[in-house]
Amino acid sequence: MLPVRSSLTACAVVLGWLALAAPAGARVIEIGQAATPATPTCPENPCLAVSRTTGYQAKVVDRRDLYVAPRAGKIVAFSITLGKPNRRQIEFFDENFGPASAGITVLRRGERLFSRVVSRSPIYPLGDYFGQTVQIPLGRALNVKRGYVVALTVPTWAPALTGLLDDGSSWRASRAVDGCDDADRQTAQLTLGGLTQYRCLYKARLTYSATLITRPRPNPPAAGERG
Repeated sequence: MLPVRSSLTACAVVLGWLALAAPAGARVIEIGQAATPATPTCPENPCLAVSRTTGYQAKVVDRRDLYVAPRAGKIVAFSITLGKPNRRQIEFFDENFGPASAGITVLRRGERLFSRVVSRSPIYPLGDYFGQTVQIPLGRALNVKRGYVVALTVPTWAPALTGLLDDGSSWRASRAVDGCDDADRQTAQLTLGGLTQYRCLYKARLTYSATLITRPRPNPPAAGERG
C-alpha cells in the first residue's frame, strides 16, 4: 500500500506513479475533478463540516456527471481537501461526533433517489491532515461500472464542505426528507448492499475526488483476422 500523501504536489507524484502502473490501454481519471476548486470553510465562523452521513456531489455548477464513473475500472485512491479548524472548533466537533474520519462509497443509483452500496473503502482518520489536500491510496481497489456514483462517507465529521453557493452546485445526503437539518443522527451508509434514499439536497460542494484506473478496452481485430 502506498503511503498517505498530503499536498497537491505529492498527489501529482502518486498520479504519475499510477499512470505508469496502469495496464496498457487503461486511463487514469480523477472522478470529481472540476474546473474550479472547492474551498472548505474552516476556520471561518461558522466552520461547516460534513457529519454522520454519506453524500455525493449531484451537480457542480452546470455539470451533473463529475462524480459518475465514465468507464468501468477500479478506484485505487481518493483525495480530500480539508479545512483547518481551530482548537475550539476541533474540540466541539470531536466532543459531539468523535474524531474526524472519512472513506468513499460506490453507489448504484435507482429510482426515486434510492442508491445501493456496491463497494466501500475503510474509514480513515483525518485529524493529522487538517488544512491540507491529502490523497489516500486504498489497500484494496474498489470495482466500479460505468454510471456508478462515488460518494464520501463520514461516520463522524470532516471539515470537507464549502459554504452556501449560488452557482448551481449541490450535493445529496443519505438522510430522510424530514431529517435534512438533523446532523446528529447517524445516516452514513456503512453496510454493503445497503439501500437508502438520498432525499436531502444542499447547495454546497463536498471537497473530495477519487482516482479511477479504467478497464482496458479490447483491441479491435486486425484486418483479415476473425473476431
